[in-house]
Amino acid sequence: MKDNKILKDIQKAFNTGVSYMLPSVVVGGILLAIALSTGTATDTGMQVTNPVMKNLNDLGSAGFAMMIPILAGYISYSLAGKPGLVPGFILGYVANNPIGAGEVKTGFLGALILGLAAGFLVRWCKTWKVPNMFKPIMPILIVPIFTTLVIGLLYIYVIATPIGMLMDWLVKVLGGMQGGNALLLGAIIGAMTAVDMGGPINKTATAFTLALMAESVYAPNGAHRIACAIPPLALGISTFIERKKYTTDDKDLGLSAFFMGLIGITEGAIPFAVKDMKHVLPSIVIGSAVGGAIGMMNNVEALVPHGGLIILPVVNGKVWYVIAMFVGVAVSVALLHFTKPNLEVEEKEASK
Repeated sequence: MKDNKILKDIQKAFNTGVSYMLPSVVVGGILLAIALSTGTATDTGMQVTNPVMKNLNDLGSAGFAMMIPILAGYISYSLAGKPGLVPGFILGYVANNPIGAGEVKTGFLGALILGLAAGFLVRWCKTWKVPNMFKPIMPILIVPIFTTLVIGLLYIYVIATPIGMLMDWLVKVLGGMQGGNALLLGAIIGAMTAVDMGGPINKTATAFTLALMAESVYAPNGAHRIACAIPPLALGISTFIERKKYTTDDKDLGLSAFFMGLIGITEGAIPFAVKDMKHVLPSIVIGSAVGGAIGMMNNVEALVPHGGLIILPVVNGKVWYVIAMFVGVAVSVALLHFTKPNLEVEEKEASK
C-alpha cells in the first residue's frame, strides 16, 4: 500500500509539473516558430535577421529556458509544498545547463529526477522535530538551503560525472559506426534523438552529426534532423485525430507541438512524454528510429544544423527527407493509436 501511495504521489507530481510548465512551452514554442519561420538557413542553423523577429526569438528562447526549471520546481512543490519550490527551480536550472568538470547537461530527464529527489527530501525535512524558535525559518531558509546543497552537490559530484562518461562513450561508439550499416546507424541516431527530446542523449547525437559535418559527411545529420521533427509532429497529429485519448489542454498543446515539429523543435513532445511515459516514449522512439533509418538508407543530407520541414531548401534528397519524416510520424501516430488508452480507461487504471 505504501509503495502504491508513493507511485500515485509521483504520478500526481509529474502531472502538476506538466500543468505549470505548459504555458511556458506554448509561449516559447509559438514565438520561436514565428521568428524562425522568417529566418534564413545557414551552415550554423536558422539565422533570424529581422530586428523584431530577433526579439521574438529571444522571448521564445526565454520561454524554453524556463520550461525545465518550472517542471522540476512544481514536481517538488507537489510533493512537499512551498518549501520544495525554490530547490526544485534551482535544481531544474542546474539540470538544464552544463555543470561540473565534465560540463554535463541532463535536460528534462535530469529535471524529473532532481525534482522528485528535492520533493521527497523536503517532505522528510518537514518531519524534523525542531525547537519552536527555529520553526519560522525552517521553510524559508534552512530546508531550501539544505535541500539545494545536498541534492545539488550529489548531482554535480556523483551523478553528473558518470553521465558525462556515458555521453563520451556514446560519441565514440557512434563514431566507430560511421562507416557501417546505414540502416542501423540511422535507426540508432533517430532513437537517440527522440529518447530524451533535447536532453543529453539527443545532444550526443547532435555532437556526433556536427562532428561528421565538419568532415563534409552530411547523411547522419539528415537522419538526425528528420528524427528531430517526428516526436512533436506525431503528438500534434495524434491529438488532432484521437479525440478520446487527450484532455482539452493536451489538444491545445498539440497545435503548439505540431508547429514546433515543423521547425524541428523536439522539446514540443516533452509534456506528453512526462504525463504518459510508458505509451508516448516507445511510440516516438520507434517512429524516429524508422524515420532516421529511411533517411540514412537513401543518403538524405541536411546541410545545416537544424531540423523540420523549414530547412527543406538546404536538404539533398528532398523527396526522401519528406517521405522519411512522414513515415516516421505515421508509425508513431499508429503506435499511439494502438497503445495509448482512452482517458476513461486511463483514469480507471490510475484509481486502482
